[in-house]
Amino acid sequence: MARRPLPRILTDSAPLARMAHSTSLARSRELARTAADSACDVFHPLITIGRGLRRLGAAGRGRWIDTPRENRGPLAFFVGACVLVMCLVPYGPLLALIAVLGAGAWAGRERTPVETGPGEAEKERLQALYEALVPYFSVEGDPSPLYAHHGGWEQVFTEHAFDDSGRIERLQLKYPAYFTDGEDQSRVRIEQVLYAKAGRGREYHFGWDELANQLTVTVLAALPADIGAQRFVTSPGETVLGFTDADAVQRTLPVTAGEETRDAPPVVWRTGQRSTEPHLLVLGQPGTGATTLLRSIALQALQHGDVLVIDGGGTGEYGALSGRRGVLGVESGLAGALATLEWASHETERRLIAANRARQAGRPAPEDTRRPLWIIADRPTALAHVAVAEGRDDPQRWLQTPLRHGRAARITVVVADQFESAELLSEPVRTHTKARVVLGPATAEEVRAVLGAPPHTTPTASVPPGRGYVRLGSAPVLRLQVPATPDPLDDATGQTLRQAVLSLLPERTVPADGAGPATPATGSEPGDVGTSADTGRRVSVSKSGDADPAEPGGGATAIDGATAIDGATAIDGATAIDGATAIDGATATDGATAADGATATAAAPDAGKAGAAAEPVGPAARVRIVKAGESPVVNGPVEAVPTER
Repeated sequence: MARRPLPRILTDSAPLARMAHSTSLARSRELARTAADSACDVFHPLITIGRGLRRLGAAGRGRWIDTPRENRGPLAFFVGACVLVMCLVPYGPLLALIAVLGAGAWAGRERTPVETGPGEAEKERLQALYEALVPYFSVEGDPSPLYAHHGGWEQVFTEHAFDDSGRIERLQLKYPAYFTDGEDQSRVRIEQVLYAKAGRGREYHFGWDELANQLTVTVLAALPADIGAQRFVTSPGETVLGFTDADAVQRTLPVTAGEETRDAPPVVWRTGQRSTEPHLLVLGQPGTGATTLLRSIALQALQHGDVLVIDGGGTGEYGALSGRRGVLGVESGLAGALATLEWASHETERRLIAANRARQAGRPAPEDTRRPLWIIADRPTALAHVAVAEGRDDPQRWLQTPLRHGRAARITVVVADQFESAELLSEPVRTHTKARVVLGPATAEEVRAVLGAPPHTTPTASVPPGRGYVRLGSAPVLRLQVPATPDPLDDATGQTLRQAVLSLLPERTVPADGAGPATPATGSEPGDVGTSADTGRRVSVSKSGDADPAEPGGGATAIDGATAIDGATAIDGATAIDGATAIDGATATDGATAADGATATAAAPDAGKAGAAAEPVGPAARVRIVKAGESPVVNGPVEAVPTER
């Protein structure tokens, strides 16, 4: 019986040898790796220095290649001179060697690569924003569209930045040249999409570069609301409406906010004879700071002029101005407002007549016509309701003359009202107020309707009091933060702000209880006797409804709201000068006679009868030269003006 052979695994030694060989090989590899790691640890400084010297050598070689040929000789001479000096200096070679090794060690250090670019969440946000813009920036038939569905955002979003919460803080994008970026509606659509996708609740600024076809979206920081009432560094004729962004204006003013003093960019409104926007209109919601802005303007105007205040709301917000020097009146009732505004209208005419006479005589304008007069009307539409109920005139009717001719007469009108009553504003108010302010939360359509142009930012739903937009004439729309100017008589006003406002008020000319005469601040005030354009000539402006007729200087007689100068006689709101006679709202000068709303001069003494009218006058019309004793007349919309012959 034959023996069965043993299994091969027991007789063949090749697998055992292979196993032993693999084990020894793995052990050898482990030893070699350990030795290499140890060598790297031991020789790490030398490796770092060698890597640094290699980098320095490559940088030096590149610098030598970039050097022009004509400059290589002086450069080589300079390097050689440095080496020679180091060799001659004691311990120079050693110090040079240490410096080279140190430079090599610094250049050869291992730098941790900084991760650049957006993260995964940020990439998803940019891709979603890109997809949202595709319907607006793409058209059919474009062979190489910048925006396409499932396209890449890398080629259109040239710059992007995110805040700590992962929301977009700055974005610059390209758009195709055929996009209608000159149309406001097209821009508004893109801005609405970006506002929704970039994150609501923040204010964004959209900078359209039509030349380069680029749009830059920037998140704006909130305007500082800690600036209160104070004396601003301005010249006469300049009024600080508030403060805006630093890159929006080219001027700064030193302001005090709390305990620190810093420079802030102001919104300066310029008034006067050379102003292109001499009057201001403020609109907003209740409690948004319109009265605060008007109070701030009044405090600044009292530095160089006089102020008339019409408080249509009747809330007593301007009670602190009563009896102060330069404040001609603070009226909150209908009768007082009508009388005050009627006087302001006549004062405008008087200033125009006096200035015109002085110019024709070759003299400077009288002093009382050069002092600025401010008419501040807060909510005049509230008095319009009362006037309609009582069957009386709208107080805004008397603002027509100051609005039209106020710039030449140095009279500025400031009107503030609410959005709900904006339709009740008269046509002259809406036409002649070129400077506009919108306060409080408002949509882009509302801002555009008031300012005439849409804002370049996205209005937010919640804003602090005094926050809004401003536009002066045809200038760009700017953000605005009105300085805090609360009512110092309000119990809720803080002590710091109360003292700041009280320090800006001029001294009292009437005791606090109202007993005692006021000191006139100008040549003519409501119901007082003042000085006319000619030296020594007296002007009387009496309110209608007075019990006794006024007795002006120069032998003039004025009855029932009329104006009479130099022996003239005027009845029922008429105006008469130099011995003339006027009845029922007529205007007569130089011995002429006028009745029933007519206007007459010495050149046509009977022209005013039976409703006839002489040539009208105004501040901006041609002058007829005096010939053969004829009175010169200035064309315009108001009245005939006599001149000295």
